[in-house]
Amino acid sequence: MQKKSTSPRSAAKPAEKAAKAGPRAKRSAKPAAAREGSNGALTIVPPAEPREVHIASYKSIEDLRFELGRVTILIGENGSGKTNVLEAIAIGGAAAAGKGGHEFLASRGVRTTEPRFMRPAFPESPPESPIRIETRDAGGNPLSTCALVPKDGVAPAAWLNAALLTRTMEEQEALLQVSTALAADPQLDALVRHLRSNPDVPAAGWSAESWFALKKLGTEVMRGKSVSDFLLFAPENTALRTFQAEGQILPLGVKGEGLFAHLRDLAKHNEPILTEIIERLSFLEWFERFEIPKDLGPGERSLWIRDRYLAEGAVFDQRSANEGFLMLLFYLTLFTSPHTPRFFAVDNIDAALNPKLCSRLMETLVSLAKKHGKQAILTTHNPAVLDGLDLHDDEQRLYVIERDRRGRTRARRVGPPRPIEGEKPMKLSEAFLRGYIGGLPKNF
Repeated sequence: MQKKSTSPRSAAKPAEKAAKAGPRAKRSAKPAAAREGSNGALTIVPPAEPREVHIASYKSIEDLRFELGRVTILIGENGSGKTNVLEAIAIGGAAAAGKGGHEFLASRGVRTTEPRFMRPAFPESPPESPIRIETRDAGGNPLSTCALVPKDGVAPAAWLNAALLTRTMEEQEALLQVSTALAADPQLDALVRHLRSNPDVPAAGWSAESWFALKKLGTEVMRGKSVSDFLLFAPENTALRTFQAEGQILPLGVKGEGLFAHLRDLAKHNEPILTEIIERLSFLEWFERFEIPKDLGPGERSLWIRDRYLAEGAVFDQRSANEGFLMLLFYLTLFTSPHTPRFFAVDNIDAALNPKLCSRLMETLVSLAKKHGKQAILTTHNPAVLDGLDLHDDEQRLYVIERDRRGRTRARRVGPPRPIEGEKPMKLSEAFLRGYIGGLPKNF
């Protein structure tokens, strides 16, 4: 019988129980972003990073808590609930932005259907339970709190955030107004400048009551902007190969829409970022460079790609590029651009990629996330992805998503390997394939 001497250790209990028992930093009476400065003016801080997620009553998830790193990887069997976790966060983000309608959920990567199919259907599950999603920062301060109930008479589902119903009408109005302002950077900048310089005088278009509510609640929304901007990406070959035009979500849609337009904008306004994307693609042995033709007509979308083995001057466009290149181009743009969300997910990050390339890609994405202030949750079925992780770095986390004996989805964190003296360390990919860390089918 082969020894499991170097298998990574897993938490003895599900991550949701560990999260409840873990130490929590002392919370201030007022969220950090809402504190007043010494002169009485409101202090505005950048959006906080979510570090803890709590989901209840969504599809296969009855009650789940887990903590996030900067890059968090989810593995598990098909049907274990990995995508359900990502969708729940996306729904919570949409609700936090006041956008619970089908058109907003679908554009964020959520598979929408009738409300009864989006709630747990276990024998003991209350049929009318609200879907609850809560995120907190590293200090335990709430960033977003949602209790979602379906809007009557709407199909597919549109959801109302019942947590807002406990607020006054003025507070609700302020939250809606600030969510609208957050949708456009110039409006946000003007709003923040006004709050800093003259917090006691309402800005144009704000009633005195709503402005007072904004001073109490507006920064709560601003701190949670990372969550309200959350998107679930699942890029598709067709959208990337044809450079599908921008959709409802800018600059990049969840299927890859808008990639060409955004690359063109980076070429015009942020050449160092475009240069970094090109340089990062150098781990493709054949790749030399790409460029955007200067003589494109209105509506034309084309990228010239240079293979270093081709004759001098020979290029091809994205329609002839391999799918793996297009996926890499999308991921590098997503993790590098200052205009893409700070917090997002990618479902099946390994799609169309060579196993060894998956490992290198993970190392690159972790580096980019740290450099550019991104936070990502990624799912994969490819063991090679795990070899790009360093689990000794707490910013890189690996969870097995699995169903318990009653069928409920749970998350179990996998710790770094513990090698035995004199034995060769085992790669995470090998430990995964041998079943040492879980996440594989057990019925065959």
